[in-house]
Amino acid sequence: MTQTKQNTLFVGALAKGLRVLHAFDETNTELSLGALVQITGLDKSAVQRLANTLHIEGMLDKDPVTRRYRPSHAWLRMTYAYYWSDPLVARAMPKLIELSQRLGETVNLAELSGQYVIYAARLPCTRTVFGAMVPGRMVPALCTSAGQAILATFPNDERAAAIEGWPLHAHTPRTTMDRAIIADQIDETASRGYALTQDQMILSEVGIACAIRGPDGRAGAAVHCSVSAHHWDDARIRSEILPWLQDTANAISP
Repeated sequence: MTQTKQNTLFVGALAKGLRVLHAFDETNTELSLGALVQITGLDKSAVQRLANTLHIEGMLDKDPVTRRYRPSHAWLRMTYAYYWSDPLVARAMPKLIELSQRLGETVNLAELSGQYVIYAARLPCTRTVFGAMVPGRMVPALCTSAGQAILATFPNDERAAAIEGWPLHAHTPRTTMDRAIIADQIDETASRGYALTQDQMILSEVGIACAIRGPDGRAGAAVHCSVSAHHWDDARIRSEILPWLQDTANAISP
């Protein structure tokens, strides 16, 4: 028996409805009934009832011609509520704005979400592509400088378990997929106090991140800056970006 079936408070119908909502992402922005069936693995009649209910309740819009579903403005209202509920975002935003204006480069607040990092706040520069402007993107923690900066604050046993078992995804031909190399990178991050990666999410992109530590020294978030390798070398990053990034992370830490 699964854990959910053992939980007497678990509502299966609600869980199925959430599976329908979870079908939507940046690659599935509008979905037909058939596509929802394929993605969720639920039977057609159940998906039809669930999608119709979510449409009536305002969670999904439905095109009257194509009959495809898409997320509604209700999702933005939920995002708005989340920002008010997360004290880290409120504490970080003034510091992130100041850092963004000082550097003139893309600055992000990345939070750990399970085995991934999610970009909770993003301040793009003029060169930033749309996909890197929108908050809410989730990427494997092991593949990012922000995730490595956070993991570097974990106890050794937890860090080792994460490196061994957390997911990897080759976003570029140069994404590091060797877990031993990632372990060395995180060890180096722990000793020097910041993470530095290149070509992991986008080719010729350099990611620099500093952990936002809690009172116990453990981090659940990081300040992240991404720059072009064509304009920034290691020496310039360390002299012109890193000190301000470290100051910002320290200022946000409670």
